[in-house]
Amino acid sequence: MSEDTIQTVVRPAEAGDENKWRALFAAYNAFYRASVPEAVIATTWKRILDPGSDVKAVIAERGGEIIGFANYLFHASTWSDRPNCYLEDLFVDPAARGGGAARKLIEGVEAAARVKNAFRIYWHTQEYNAPARSLYDTITPRSSFIVYRKAL
Repeated sequence: MSEDTIQTVVRPAEAGDENKWRALFAAYNAFYRASVPEAVIATTWKRILDPGSDVKAVIAERGGEIIGFANYLFHASTWSDRPNCYLEDLFVDPAARGGGAARKLIEGVEAAARVKNAFRIYWHTQEYNAPARSLYDTITPRSSFIVYRKAL
């Protein structure tokens, strides 16, 4: 069966996904030239699995292999009495790109946001990430907001 005929399935993260999620999360951080301490990675994974946490993840599988993930979280808004959904991290293994997994991951997060009755879903990417931006531009127009951030 060719890769094109194997369907990508998106589902909530499960405990058994940890090793592959960690490997993909490491590749994601390497792409963005970022370093996340092990303690934070471990805490993030625990939050993802905690039913009471607002931090969640969906996993993309193709042919039984995990090929991507999207980490997202819900938070209060001053513009609505409904929560916002922030899609914080999205990554698809480079060897599995081009088959629609990233779009399906976004749709998976959107479905979770609808269940939670979220006000909106939002995300951002680096300006230089042209492949991601070309996909995102087909999903929704980009915002005119510029992000400022200051480490504390």
